[in-house]
Amino acid sequence: MTTSRPFISIKERKRTVNWEQLLSPKRSRGSGQRHPGSSDLRSEFEKDYHRIIGSASFRRLQDKTQVFPLDKSDFIRTRLTHSLEVSSLAKSLGQNIGENILTYKKGPSFTPQMKEDICSILQCAGLIHDIGNPPFGHFGEVAIREWFERNLPRLIFRGEPVEQVMTEQMKQDFYHFEGNAQAFRLVTKLHFLVDENGMNLTYALLNTIVKYPVSSLGIDADCGDIKRKKIGYYLADEELFHRIERETGTKGRRHPLTFILEAADDIAYKTADIEDAFVKGFISYHMLMEELKKLKSIQNNNKVIFDPAGKLEELYRRGVEKGVDHPEEYAVKNWIVRVQGFLISCATYGFTSNYEAIMEGSYSSDLFYHTFAEELMELLGDVAMRRVFSTRQIYLMELVEAGILDYLMDSFVRAVIHYDEDDSALNSIDRRLVYFISSNYKDAYHYHARGKTDTEKLYLRLLLVTDFICGMTDSYAKRLYQELKAIL
Repeated sequence: MTTSRPFISIKERKRTVNWEQLLSPKRSRGSGQRHPGSSDLRSEFEKDYHRIIGSASFRRLQDKTQVFPLDKSDFIRTRLTHSLEVSSLAKSLGQNIGENILTYKKGPSFTPQMKEDICSILQCAGLIHDIGNPPFGHFGEVAIREWFERNLPRLIFRGEPVEQVMTEQMKQDFYHFEGNAQAFRLVTKLHFLVDENGMNLTYALLNTIVKYPVSSLGIDADCGDIKRKKIGYYLADEELFHRIERETGTKGRRHPLTFILEAADDIAYKTADIEDAFVKGFISYHMLMEELKKLKSIQNNNKVIFDPAGKLEELYRRGVEKGVDHPEEYAVKNWIVRVQGFLISCATYGFTSNYEAIMEGSYSSDLFYHTFAEELMELLGDVAMRRVFSTRQIYLMELVEAGILDYLMDSFVRAVIHYDEDDSALNSIDRRLVYFISSNYKDAYHYHARGKTDTEKLYLRLLLVTDFICGMTDSYAKRLYQELKAIL
């Protein structure tokens, strides 16, 4: 285990990175170079795409919550459909931004091939950006974090409180448990099928999915720099992350493509949450109209470029004129499409206009900051929070989910505390619980535990539990809970 790196100096931060290094095709296993005479004409980033599509972790996203847990509707989005949408939007943004870089000669060394490469990387990044999230959506992350806050101080290891045994960074990793850090861990280590390198994806792609290039000790949500809001990697994965950022040249800064990935994710979930909420009956056409009337029409040089409420009303009238059965539904769904197009153009402008700051690592906001879309994005998020996430129905589901996750965490953490030490230290129940943990995860644990201290092994065993639970689908988590509780 290594300690956290200090933050880079202002002088170092001002150094502009170059695209050739940023788009490194290197992998942990293999050079990332095409062998002479090879019949495989795919780029390294296109190979990444096929590795992701064929993985079990990606398939599991079809049974993981986006907003509505354990929903039986075939319309409501899952993590899988959300990830596909983010992938599509990210690629579209990459095409727009890449073309702008070429057209306006933003990067002298930037080539048409690099434009293709960033599109491929962003397409892949969209597919895996949520791959580490636990069951039951973002509330699952909250439930796991809060479990550690309540229980880590009470855990005992060899007669001593775990809090006193582990280092500060180890403890903070659990107190700040995060799906983004788990995604990096999963694709680099937990796909223990060929060897310890996981999916063995390219370094350019791996760096792109790390939204927050800081350890748990580097978090500062109030500093105003977006990259320090949350944890980006765990102590267990720190050495690998530093190797990747050295290879890509980012050195403590966000990869430029990360801004684009984040914008695609924001567009996808903020518009999709509104559409799903409409279909589920949380929001009506008239409710949405009243919310949108709070926004003024968006103008540039006294010319209206987008009028949120006016556009919704226009689409409703068009639906009536067309004689569609449900003009409200027609209006809302078509409005979502128009909004997405508008947001793509704003994010494109946000990246292009802040290109130099992004490349030198001094840009600290998202791509919608100070664009025409900023207020609209804030409103969409606020509407979803008030009208959907703060309702009795969602709260009730989240209480059920918390109960499931609390029980699973209680059971499996107790079982692994002394795992891999002395078999006699595990009682018959604990041995059977350990049996249920995926052999892939246990193999990865044993590999990375070699030569580690007892404290480091304890830390890795607690990660083994979160690895196991994050690998569960919603249905499996519910079913395992019912089976262990003998609920028929």
